[in-house]
Amino acid sequence: MSTIVRPVTVEHHREPLGIGEATPRLSWIVDTDAAGWHQHASEIEIVDPDAPGAAFTTGRVDGDAQVLVAWPAAPLPSRARRVVRVRVWGPDGEASGWSDPTELETGLLEPALWRASLVAPDLPAPGADGEPAMLLRGEAALPGGILRARVRATAHGVMTLHLNGAPVGEDVLHPGWTSYAHRLRTRTWDVTDLVREGPNAIGVHLADGWYRGHLGFAGLRDVYGDRTAALVQLEVDHADGSRTVFGTDATWRSAPGPVTRADLYLGETFDARRVVDGWSAPGFDDARWTPVSEVAFDPDQLVAPEGPAVRRTQVVAPVGVITSPSGKRLVDFGQNLVGRLRVRVPAGAPGTRITFRHAEVLEDGELGTRPLRAAKATDEVVLAGEAFTWEPEFTFHGFRYAEVTGWPGAFDAGSVDAVVLHTDLRRLGTFEASDPLLDRLHENVVWGMRGNFLDVPTDCPQRDERLGWTGDLQVFAPTAAYLYDTAGMLTGWLADLAADQHDDGNVPVYVPWADVDPHLPPLGAEAGWGDAATIVPWTLYERYGDQAILRRQWASMTAWVDAFAARAGADVDFPGGGFSFGDWLDADAPDDQPWAARLPWQAVATAYLARSAAIVRDTAHVLGDDAASERYAALFERAAARYRAEYTTPSGRAAFPSQTAYALAIAFDLLRPEQRPHAGELLAQQVATDGFHVGSGFLGTPVVCDALADTGHAATAWRLLLQRECPSWLYAVTMGATTIWERWNSMLPDGTINPGTMTSFNHYAFGAVADFLHRRVAGLAPGAPGYRVIRVAPLPAPELEWVRAEHETPYGRAGVSWTLDGEDFALEVVVPPSTEAVVVLPDGSEPTTVASGTHRFACRFTPGRAAARAAAFDAD
Repeated sequence: MSTIVRPVTVEHHREPLGIGEATPRLSWIVDTDAAGWHQHASEIEIVDPDAPGAAFTTGRVDGDAQVLVAWPAAPLPSRARRVVRVRVWGPDGEASGWSDPTELETGLLEPALWRASLVAPDLPAPGADGEPAMLLRGEAALPGGILRARVRATAHGVMTLHLNGAPVGEDVLHPGWTSYAHRLRTRTWDVTDLVREGPNAIGVHLADGWYRGHLGFAGLRDVYGDRTAALVQLEVDHADGSRTVFGTDATWRSAPGPVTRADLYLGETFDARRVVDGWSAPGFDDARWTPVSEVAFDPDQLVAPEGPAVRRTQVVAPVGVITSPSGKRLVDFGQNLVGRLRVRVPAGAPGTRITFRHAEVLEDGELGTRPLRAAKATDEVVLAGEAFTWEPEFTFHGFRYAEVTGWPGAFDAGSVDAVVLHTDLRRLGTFEASDPLLDRLHENVVWGMRGNFLDVPTDCPQRDERLGWTGDLQVFAPTAAYLYDTAGMLTGWLADLAADQHDDGNVPVYVPWADVDPHLPPLGAEAGWGDAATIVPWTLYERYGDQAILRRQWASMTAWVDAFAARAGADVDFPGGGFSFGDWLDADAPDDQPWAARLPWQAVATAYLARSAAIVRDTAHVLGDDAASERYAALFERAAARYRAEYTTPSGRAAFPSQTAYALAIAFDLLRPEQRPHAGELLAQQVATDGFHVGSGFLGTPVVCDALADTGHAATAWRLLLQRECPSWLYAVTMGATTIWERWNSMLPDGTINPGTMTSFNHYAFGAVADFLHRRVAGLAPGAPGYRVIRVAPLPAPELEWVRAEHETPYGRAGVSWTLDGEDFALEVVVPPSTEAVVVLPDGSEPTTVASGTHRFACRFTPGRAAARAAAFDAD
């Protein structure tokens, strides 16, 4: 039997360089072929590579902790390097081998260690389509004996960094988008191989980005500030123990570069005639460049990243070139994606301009740009004579099609590729099914997440919006946490949420907050949107076992629920009225009234108040605060009682019959036990009355299938899930969608785009149904935080022959695979070491608990008994 310990991971970092934690938590995964293996003890070794003789070891520590284990040594100072290994003991009492070493390094934990200044270039006169990207540079001489070098950088705007003529790292649109007034993210790169004794030059290519560029619906810019600026610090350690520190200051100089127009929404123009050769190399003559200005800033705002950066993750080749009815050349990439083009620009006469416009769909055979609204999504390249390869640097687009005009000579489809951009998250989960439409639906969810997890979790990536809407994320967070490791990214986003939270506890409807929509009606505590403050941290705890996120967000969570309760009033009747999004984009909502829903917004708000109160109740219990747990338990009961009194009859019938009314009541546990079965029957009847079409919006849709399955109506859930007519999940698939649409009818059956002013073809909110596919259809769900216990209760249906799902839990790979042949059901379950699984077969039998290893089961599939048993199991 072999037992191998994988390298230790540090907090939620993929690359623990320049981290911001002085006492980082450690995790490890054990791979073993020993069935039933469970960690009994561990030993952590920590070595300072600069003083290897002074190794720290915990010695053998009895216990099974291996996920986010507390740092066992003294707190680390700034710039500290450590090498960490671990070994474990299992049931046989034998020690494993040591894991391969993991090297970690802290960043600047004390703001006073920042010696560089924030510097701003002088900008040309304002333009209408975005400002030019500026070149900034500075030089310093380094002594010899270089041991290691680190560069740390951030910006007001977005930047790429160069050192001695070479690009630094692979990050895109650094430093991303944070709550700039409170948190400015820095990143650290190892540049030992790029520095040299003698003169060294640092170059920054700097553009507006989110800080100064167009943002939101109203064409606003300069939302956070009217000047871009950069902060860069190079730190070089020498063999004699000295350290050289050099960074941005008043000696730096700047000038416009070849990017004459750069904007996230509008696009980018690159003029090859304006390329400045050698600008970031030592010895460049910048005498004619303009001095920069030092800008005051608070170094306390600087934070290390919690998650990975945005990077290029895939290159997609065209699947064809189309000539539109008007004669336009359209390149089709076969997949709606987010990123930009990489173009092999041909030789041509200097001054020749090639233009690229982007869109997600075609309409009447032409590029469908109307849904982009004010986002021009147009890139341009101006030729200088010679051929070269070009990719925009400071923009991104949501597109499947690119229109190419002005191309000199014959066009070859091989001249362009699409470069996919998103936060470089590690893939955790997969799902496959025998139904190709269901398979494609799930793939659409994955692509939708990839396109919208671009530094912040946005609603859409293509039009003049691209905001971190809280309501969209809270419904999608469980799906996201299964598909990718979102722990680090969302930990950072939640810090922005807490920073932007209003003094009265209200949570902005999008985070980071920026007042970019003068047309937005006045909002109070917004149900379903502000609840991201409670639901997202609870999801991270549930999926990754991170109890610390609950403690870190506790003040934010309670402030939100208290504000929400204040809006509800003493009688939970929301006496102040006002506007609310309600069950946004209910399937029955008119195209021009997306807030219109069959269930009054006050009912939705009451249900969500109960849901968040329950989460805070449970969080208080986890954190050991019994008084708070009791207080929020009482609030939950009060809200649930109000929902029952105002929005249901004593039997459980909804006062405003709709799928959302029943689903929220069931899923959020608002009903008495005697009401629940009848409410489930009425929900199934409502779905049937709706023709087995979706009859809900952003807030109701994610829980409808669960509510049906939980009350013994899995067959109805399956009919709803596999419906192909609009409105349904599979309608878009039958229409050729490759991402999730914002509206059920974003495209009409005749191929025309929805006539409303708000239509996106890449919105992940309705993709939250994938969580049902993972947890219920496949049956792979967390039964305890971090999947320490796995709940396996598949929900087969005669419409499917097989389903497979895998998820890399914090303890290792878990898998569920089942087949259905007539009435013969077969199940294989893979349980990671140090965990166990509770397995419920679809024959109505009692649950079985199994230890780690691979287990196989078989039974006769009897839908009625299976549904009843699954409902009872989930109720337990």
